Amino acid sequence: MSAIDLYARKSAGFEAKLAATLEVLRRAAAEHPGRVVQSTSLGAEDMVVTDLIARHQLPIALATLDTGMLHAETLQLIKRIEARYGLAIEVFRPVNEATIHFVRENGEDAMYKSIALRKACCAMRKLEPLSRMLAGRSAWITGLRREQSATRGAVPFDEDDGQGRRKINPLADWSWNDVWFHIATNEVPYNPLHDQFMPSIGCAPCTREIAVGEDFRAGRWWWEDENAKECGLHVKPQTASQTGARA
Repeated sequence: MSAIDLYARKSAGFEAKLAATLEVLRRAAAEHPGRVVQSTSLGAEDMVVTDLIARHQLPIALATLDTGMLHAETLQLIKRIEARYGLAIEVFRPVNEATIHFVRENGEDAMYKSIALRKACCAMRKLEPLSRMLAGRSAWITGLRREQSATRGAVPFDEDDGQGRRKINPLADWSWNDVWFHIATNEVPYNPLHDQFMPSIGCAPCTREIAVGEDFRAGRWWWEDENAKECGLHVKPQTASQTGARA
């Protein structure tokens, strides 16, 4: 059974959510002309955002991170998006020398050895390329939703990212059923791994299928404590007062 068969259901008030999402995207394009980018993970939520940007011809750049450890199915989506919508996707990759050195020092399975090594891997493969993606931009768009996890339960539509940019989350109040209803209704291309019970897809070594009843993000870094399960892309830098540091 496909993810569409399992999940595509229109929630009450869906049309109002869709209209609000489009307004958020239009405002982002107007307030940040030439300086706003959709940072897409190529997951189901981000495919909805890309579809809306493309179908409504919004002047918002599209970009993604190729960590060097993504599933082949994820990477194939880049070409499928470009063919479907006629839009180019900027691809940002980690520094090759850095990944070679990291693997030589810590092994291919470093992410399983400790949280510190896993986060170091994420920093190298995701955070550093993201910093290049966002350089010179004043806003970025994500597919974050409040329903995704407890740590994202208060996600706003628009926030400061802690680096002086606006971080815009146009699907903040969408349900998982809403996401798949839009995908089904508009024949939006999506990662076939979603059909294999992988609702949240990251790097191949750090993603597995989930069982019935498991949390949405249970398949990500499943060997870690729930409180540690973020790669850092959506964690604001802490201020001195938050960390207890003193001037």
